[in-house]
Amino acid sequence: MDLLAIIPARGSSKGIPRKNVRLLAGKPLIAYTIENAQKAKSVKRVVVSTDDPEIATISKQYGAEVIIRPPEISGDTAPSEAALLHVLDKLSSTEGYKPDLLVFLQCTSPLTLPEDIDGTVQVLLEEDADSALTVTPFYHFLWRRDESGNAVGINHDKRVRLPRQQIEPQYLETGAVYVMRTEGFLKAKHRFFGKTVMYVMPPERCLEIDDPVDFKIAEVLLRERYRQEQLNLLPKHIEALVLDFDGVITDNKVIVTQNGQEAVVCNRSDGWGLCQLRAMGLPILVLSTEQNPVVQARCDKLQIACKYGVQDKLRALQEWLAEHALNPAHVIYVGNDVNDLSCMRFVGCGVAVADAHPELLSTATIVLRAKGGHGAVRELADMILERLKGGSNNAEGC
Repeated sequence: MDLLAIIPARGSSKGIPRKNVRLLAGKPLIAYTIENAQKAKSVKRVVVSTDDPEIATISKQYGAEVIIRPPEISGDTAPSEAALLHVLDKLSSTEGYKPDLLVFLQCTSPLTLPEDIDGTVQVLLEEDADSALTVTPFYHFLWRRDESGNAVGINHDKRVRLPRQQIEPQYLETGAVYVMRTEGFLKAKHRFFGKTVMYVMPPERCLEIDDPVDFKIAEVLLRERYRQEQLNLLPKHIEALVLDFDGVITDNKVIVTQNGQEAVVCNRSDGWGLCQLRAMGLPILVLSTEQNPVVQARCDKLQIACKYGVQDKLRALQEWLAEHALNPAHVIYVGNDVNDLSCMRFVGCGVAVADAHPELLSTATIVLRAKGGHGAVRELADMILERLKGGSNNAEGC
């Protein structure tokens, strides 16, 4: 079965100017929907419908196809269905392509997960429905004013206040995911036709970005989600932390004086994080091919083990782990360049700094948000500390 995901994204937005490309937790808003669509197991193809060159460029950067929408269906009053129909017509006329199912995704719902997309598709198929939407449980009381200005209950009798457990289930449309059988949609030209079914999303994933405050809420929720995801990727039992030096503890730059002496810049926040880990009894090793004794000097200050001037990093790592009877599966290794790959693959959890070589970024279990020498070590240390919480925080000599 062929499933096409279409993401309508206009360039104009009155409530929040340039909303669809505004950065949210470090990425354009539309990027979240594109990535979730690509990760959904059921979706075969992702197309963004837009009238805006910047949205088109960003969408392509994140791997989506783009179909430019004409001005007459790009205004504030144009329904989303018009964009969906335009994409289907374009693909049919140019490629002879018509998917079995159409997945309509709103780029204003960044908290949606791939499983929500797949779940909505699945409920449509399992219940042999024609259209489906995502909803979330709703237990609030709605009111309106009558002609005399009196407050009147809409979904309840104001004389009877039932406890939540006795309220008949109601559901709020999330605006995140809609699934339709393409043939029926082309006839109805509306997202709800025939038998319509619901996929229930948990409330914590239901947020539409309509107002500036929604961006702030989404930022908090996305960063917390990211933190939890990264924590879950750490080994359940952590026995040691091993780090490269240049590009991890430093920013990968070197200062050379006129008489040939070299110096590097380290981040004190990173040092404090390492000292916190050391104080909790976690074995730490800095492993570097750098010949300069500045590596040893920094490690001496932090009171952590160091091996520098190493030519075969993997062998040195294996020897150190064997010497301390440490299980590689329970070890974290942090690197930034290709000479760290063998060590990263040997241990249970390979970590790359944000500005690492592309090959490390694709290999790492965890990719940190911070760059080397700019708080990356502290970012990881805080995660490890949370996993090891309960130990001593008496970090000295940092």
